[in-house]
Amino acid sequence: MPSDAVLYQAAALCLTYPDDDLIARLPLLREAAPQLRAFTDHAAVTPQRELAAHYVRVFGLAHRHSLYLSRWHDGGTRRRGTALVRFQDLYRRHGLECSGEELPDFLPAVLEFTARTGETGLLTEYRDGLERLRTRLTDCGTPYAGVLDAVCAALPAAPTATPP
Repeated sequence: MPSDAVLYQAAALCLTYPDDDLIARLPLLREAAPQLRAFTDHAAVTPQRELAAHYVRVFGLAHRHSLYLSRWHDGGTRRRGTALVRFQDLYRRHGLECSGEELPDFLPAVLEFTARTGETGLLTEYRDGLERLRTRLTDCGTPYAGVLDAVCAALPAAPTATPP
């Protein structure tokens, strides 16, 4: 697995609800993705209950820090439904299915898809939303900002317009 794939998979795990599985994987995540050490070190010394409460405060129902990528582009409009179908279709074309536990535009699901396929198209298409989320997480001082910093830094550079 290329190093960016490891980073994307590790970031996907870091951005999920901090359950026993995440806590057990922190040492592996720390070694596999050094770009995420600020977060993994924080998570390793923070009581799980406190970490979970922080996750809910940051990513709960308030859409200010939404982990649903199409929300950043389409908000709550009907276009969002079309975007969700596009995500699912892309996953299926690569032989993957959504579990149904989360919507297909859930950032950890997109990161896992990217790690498995090497296809960065969804992340680059929604880069503006990722950058806005990163800025908002930084502004609120959460350790999750470091996870978004690493993801955004690993993405291919945005294409530049060429003069006619």
